[in-house]
Amino acid sequence: MLRFTAERLIGMAITMLLVSMMVFLIMEIPPGDYADRYAFRKYSGTGVNVTEADVQAIRQELGLDKPMLLRYFDWIGGIVLRWDFGQAFAFETSVTKVIGDKVWLTAGILFATLILTYLISIPVGIYAAVRRGSAIDYGLTIFSYLGLALPNFLLALVMLYFANRWFGADIGGLFSAQYQDAPWSMAKVWDMLKHLWLPAVVLAWSAVAYQIQTVRATMSDELNKLSVTAARARGVPERKLLIKYPARLAINPVVSTIGFDVNRIFSELPIVAVVLGLTELGELLLKAYLDLDMNVAGAILLMLTFAIVFMNFLSDLLLAWLDPRIKLGA
Repeated sequence: MLRFTAERLIGMAITMLLVSMMVFLIMEIPPGDYADRYAFRKYSGTGVNVTEADVQAIRQELGLDKPMLLRYFDWIGGIVLRWDFGQAFAFETSVTKVIGDKVWLTAGILFATLILTYLISIPVGIYAAVRRGSAIDYGLTIFSYLGLALPNFLLALVMLYFANRWFGADIGGLFSAQYQDAPWSMAKVWDMLKHLWLPAVVLAWSAVAYQIQTVRATMSDELNKLSVTAARARGVPERKLLIKYPARLAINPVVSTIGFDVNRIFSELPIVAVVLGLTELGELLLKAYLDLDMNVAGAILLMLTFAIVFMNFLSDLLLAWLDPRIKLGA
């Protein structure tokens, strides 16, 4: 197991190096750079004729005139050595300050959504497979189709409407009014947890629907294996049989797609955040692209891809624990 873990750690490190190169290339893809955007903002409507020399001077002042390879090493070196993502040009401060609490708030939303997704989908999917063909199974299938067909932001709008109409409550945002700008404390953390359930439920809507179908399909397949039939013939109690054999193997596809779920939830988060009034990284990423502030965009993309790679690493370890054949290369 130690060798398996070490191999995965080395693979994760190599993957992150390649990912950092890809993220930097994405930062370089948009035509122009922030110097063009800055010159447009500064001189737009003033009647001043901006020359290429003016833009080049701005580019030199911001350090954007260096060769791409040198800028990559400056960028990745600052991140690795000092956790410094560079200057957020549009905000005239560091990227770290711009991102600030949004990193932890976004991580909290993602983590809460993942936990809720698996707490619901795994037992419900197993139950649906065991009761395959029953009225409950058909009901869960309809729920899954609705979850896959209806967008999450529509569910958010419906929940906001009924909360306000029936209870007169405003359940948007992650904090109550008195904690919006307050420093972090246990009271503020508790207030956030009380608001966190709504975005977690909304974002878990489609993920739960998808994973219920995944667990139901794999569990149904495992129930028909000869090992299950043999265990029943030996008189193994039904509940113990289900947990020891088919259920343990049926969740392998769920565990292997944790990184995919993180990416999907983050992709759905920006529009849900707009509806619910959340403070998170998705909206900031869109704004950074519009402003051509690629240091901010690159920092968010790198953090997201690192989270996906790290969750894939954890899923590999969980799969090896659930199914020893994996670490043996079977």
